[in-house]
Amino acid sequence: MNTYKLLPYGISDFRRIRKENYYYVDKSAYIQRMEDVASFLFLIRPRRFGKSLFLSMLRYYYDINEKENFRELFKGLWVADHPTQWQGKFQVLHLDFSQVGGNADALPLNFNRYFGVRLDDFAERYAAYYPADFVERIRGAQDANTKFALIIAAASARNHKLYLIVDEYDNFTNTILNEEGEAIYHVITLASGFYRDVFKKYKGNFDRILMLGVSPVTLDDVTSGYNIATSITMDARFNRMLGFSETDVREMIRYYQSAGTLKADEEHLIAEMKPWYDGYCFSEEVVYTDPKMFNCDMVTYYLNYYIQHGCAPKEMVDRNTCTDYMKLDKLIKLDQLDGDRKGVLLEVAEKGTTTGIVANSFPASRLTDPEIFKSLLFYYGMLTITGTYGIEQELGIPNNNVRKQYYDFLLNEYKKVHPIKLSPLLRSYTDAAFKGNWHPMLEHIFKAYHDTTAIRSLIEGERNLQGFMNAYLSLNPYYLTAPEVELNHGYCDFFLMPDLVRWPMVKHSYILELKYLPATATDERAEAQRTKAIKQVKDYASGPKVQTLIQGTTLHLIVAQIKGYDLIGLEEVERE
Repeated sequence: MNTYKLLPYGISDFRRIRKENYYYVDKSAYIQRMEDVASFLFLIRPRRFGKSLFLSMLRYYYDINEKENFRELFKGLWVADHPTQWQGKFQVLHLDFSQVGGNADALPLNFNRYFGVRLDDFAERYAAYYPADFVERIRGAQDANTKFALIIAAASARNHKLYLIVDEYDNFTNTILNEEGEAIYHVITLASGFYRDVFKKYKGNFDRILMLGVSPVTLDDVTSGYNIATSITMDARFNRMLGFSETDVREMIRYYQSAGTLKADEEHLIAEMKPWYDGYCFSEEVVYTDPKMFNCDMVTYYLNYYIQHGCAPKEMVDRNTCTDYMKLDKLIKLDQLDGDRKGVLLEVAEKGTTTGIVANSFPASRLTDPEIFKSLLFYYGMLTITGTYGIEQELGIPNNNVRKQYYDFLLNEYKKVHPIKLSPLLRSYTDAAFKGNWHPMLEHIFKAYHDTTAIRSLIEGERNLQGFMNAYLSLNPYYLTAPEVELNHGYCDFFLMPDLVRWPMVKHSYILELKYLPATATDERAEAQRTKAIKQVKDYASGPKVQTLIQGTTLHLIVAQIKGYDLIGLEEVERE
């Protein structure tokens, strides 16, 4: 039997975590804050951000059947010494809409079956508070609507308090939108739609409601059926409610170090995790003051692997945390993107940042709006708030995990045009990192760029080239590839910073200055551009910051020129 707390990777049952001695990051202080805001709340956070576990904790806190277990389950947590007046006062109906699936025709029946099962379970769990025939009456009701009406009437007659918790409230309607399209979605959500009717039933029948999901689309479309909820998604008071702060992560590391199961330096682990898992902020009010948040699923994935194997996972991106690109592709119709929305993706992939105003909610009909597209990327965790610019938010890629997902998407788009031969490319990356033989690496990439864009120009000019380079360089495991890094009062195009934490054998690093020319440019213009690029790359390398970033490796300064889609110049520049 383990004498230390296990990491709850993939576990979202609060009781199991507390009973079976799993490590738990205390979020119970937010219970009081939520009660102080409103009785009807909804919150949106990216996938795998601890939503289900948080809801499970609330369920056991408020459930009247768990009242006597409160001290045991919450011992040592903040709320154990600060219980609110509503602790153990509710009969809780917990729904998880991710359990409902099917196409548009089957969805109403599937939902009613699921809803009926949950209502039967509710009746059994709280049978002691109702007449002797209560469970039999609920089970004998002909459909879920009748069951629901009977429960609400019985609870109201006896003044029982009801709490509704809905996990992934947007799941199955987003599925329909993905698979069937907007027209079918509106059949569900408009006045005659069953889902709209469901939300109408919730209104006025519960003392408290909390709904969590990953997208605000559904709620906006059913808002006239359910217009009582207060959004706390971008409320500064709840910015750190889900996910882990750096303090949380350090405390976890120290716990497992003290238990003797994690034999690694704390700063080493933080340095390795931070670029991949940190960086989330959900409120512009605290973007300059609050610490950024780690994705909790990714942290537990990493530490769990490290404890078991004594080293970091070679694949830093936990595939369970990646956005489902098939769904995202259908949701925003990427194959039919107009120039503006395609420009949003490539702007983010190229620069790592964009500006816009995140919409609190939006209907499905506005998904084609480029500004709403930015909001959708924010809610999916593909962008986060990094600052403010007047009335707009500065939105950036939070970490390498997400950056890799952008580049994976771009690579998939390129594969549709021209196949990618990975084996020789990966070998060329190894040669560049270990031997300083960089020519094959860049020649391979630029040939792929030529072959791809010669068939189909994805977008005109330099932005296409920047996005292509970002995507291909992201496949290099030995570097943290950073576009637009500030070096000596300028921004280099690409800095291949060695990832010595994971690959200490890397001996070479690179600054790549990439210049684009239209196909009609003259030789004189090309030479002037080359001269300017050489001066720029030398200036970048002369700054003191560079020496810190290259960490003792040999730095190579590379200038490349592309004209149209042809490579016309590729050379290494001597440092001064």
